[in-house]
Amino acid sequence: MIIGVPREIKNNEFRVGMTPAGVAEFLAHGHKLLVERGAGEGSSFSDAEYAGVGARLVASASAVYGEAEMIVKVKEPQPAEVAMLRRGQVLFTYLHLAPDRAQTEGLLHTGAVCIAYETVELPDGRLPLLAPMSEVAGRMAAQVGAALLQRPNGGRGVLMGGVPGVPPASVLVLGAGSVGFNAAYVARGMGASVTVMDLDLDRLRQIDRLWGTTVHTLHSNRRELERMVAGADLVIGAVLVAGAKTPVLVTREMVATMKPRAVVVDVSVDQGGCVETTRPTSHAAPTFMVDDVLHYGVTNMPGALPHTSTLALTNATLRYGLAIADQGWRQAVRNDPALARGVNVLDGHITHRPVAEAHGMECAPIEPLTRGT
Repeated sequence: MIIGVPREIKNNEFRVGMTPAGVAEFLAHGHKLLVERGAGEGSSFSDAEYAGVGARLVASASAVYGEAEMIVKVKEPQPAEVAMLRRGQVLFTYLHLAPDRAQTEGLLHTGAVCIAYETVELPDGRLPLLAPMSEVAGRMAAQVGAALLQRPNGGRGVLMGGVPGVPPASVLVLGAGSVGFNAAYVARGMGASVTVMDLDLDRLRQIDRLWGTTVHTLHSNRRELERMVAGADLVIGAVLVAGAKTPVLVTREMVATMKPRAVVVDVSVDQGGCVETTRPTSHAAPTFMVDDVLHYGVTNMPGALPHTSTLALTNATLRYGLAIADQGWRQAVRNDPALARGVNVLDGHITHRPVAEAHGMECAPIEPLTRGT
């Protein structure tokens, strides 16, 4: 199979879809790799490294999309990239379609096979291709929040760990999944007073067993949420419903009760956000104020740490990408139910129910569409 790795063009997105080591693995399996010149520079991988393992460097994205049978990316295709996709071509990347009707409609019209990293789901509910970026984004959320709490950056002027005689910052983490766990891990390490809220008592028990009273846990309900939001210096939104639009937990009315210049970092903005006042932003203009509360809504947070993120992403995606290339996408999807759950759009149909429900569209069963060769 011919696999193409284009340069990412989303605002301040410095990751790349595959490391040189990943390229070498595909080549060892007998596949051909096209890499757009400069694709890896933002992640500190040079063209020479890709050429050194045997990739063919091409001058433009159009050359990659025009020849490749499978496109391996990081972020959802931008409009100019959607226009280059063709029927039957495989797109393997993060898509986050539930809050993005325009992208969904665009991909439907291409007839491409669109497999989303974030909805590849194992039988036990784990999301193996979302997990590495959730880990990066979660840890980054605490770091970003700490920086934004500094007064020159718009925050309250609160030090995460406080100092002797002065209390630490109060950090509220909404969600005890991978993002929330990693956000709490770093915030705790900074010395903040951390509370994690979730509906899943088993997840809260895991946190309690691991960290004891150094991280507080609360079952999520509206009354406790209102109280905790009002008292927080930093709220980190870490809520995820796999492949679906994120439910709003923190209402505009709750935001209005927060301390002046408190900070919201809504990591779940990729899927619509769990704070009502959140809107998508970019690394170029990451923050905005609502009711004197500083909001951060960057939709590609790990893009700011591209070397770490690209290594972690390739580690996770490689086995699935190789399965698609070695077996062909139809056979790979038939052989692996986890990968089948990753197929969001196929031959002009939505095949992932939460995406279809988010847009009020019909969901087609995937099995008949995978028949053939």
